[in-house]
Amino acid sequence: METTKKTQVVGIKNAGIVIICCLVIAVCIFQFLLGNPSNFMNNDPNNHPLNMLGTIYKGGIIVPIIQTLLLTVLALSIERYFALRSAFGKGSLAKFVANIKDALAAGDMKKAQEICDKQRGSVANVVTSTLRKYEEMEKNTALPKEQKLLAIQKELEEATALEMPMMQQNLPIIATITTLGTLMGLLGTVIGMIRSFAALSAGGGADSMALSQGISEALINTAFGILTGALAVISYNYYTNKIDKLTYGLDEVGFSIVQTFAATH
Repeated sequence: METTKKTQVVGIKNAGIVIICCLVIAVCIFQFLLGNPSNFMNNDPNNHPLNMLGTIYKGGIIVPIIQTLLLTVLALSIERYFALRSAFGKGSLAKFVANIKDALAAGDMKKAQEICDKQRGSVANVVTSTLRKYEEMEKNTALPKEQKLLAIQKELEEATALEMPMMQQNLPIIATITTLGTLMGLLGTVIGMIRSFAALSAGGGADSMALSQGISEALINTAFGILTGALAVISYNYYTNKIDKLTYGLDEVGFSIVQTFAATH
């Protein structure tokens, strides 16, 4: 059985570099965009903000940290999109599974392999490996039927196990940011409220700016933390669901291959 070269899932293997790059970008945004003097009264970042950019700047040092987490979620989500798109292959997964099942039902292994070569991606790689084992078991006259079925099933499981880590890569980081983003927002909220109460306890009109800045810091960090956590949850669940669909497709095709061998031998 001739096969084309496997298409591996391509993704970012070192997420640490992504996080560092996002941190640098976040700090630059905080210092040069949000902290631009033109965003504040009398061109002084210590004064009241004139627009939303200046208001976000008043969120304090926690803002670039949360922005780093937010940018990391966006970057890794985009990376996972292209990686899983490659894993699914060129065509519809449902159509691919249906075509493979039809070819198996007709006993046409050559056509099944041609479908895999055309589809490419992780699913096609797994099916190709299983079909290769299928052909090997057909030529084997020493093993009983039960052991041949187990060998085909084992090949399916091993091929799937090799592909899964690449598909799930970087998802644990997104899952971590789900909680970490919310916690950092809460930390910023607490720090802002501490400053507000400190200014309130000092009393006097001179501390009204400190009170306002503390409240702004609390609310801004709360908003950014919730946004980051929400996007991380959506991204993680979305890609986990896509991987589950791919796994179900593999299970369906694998079951069809094993059943075909059992019915025809």
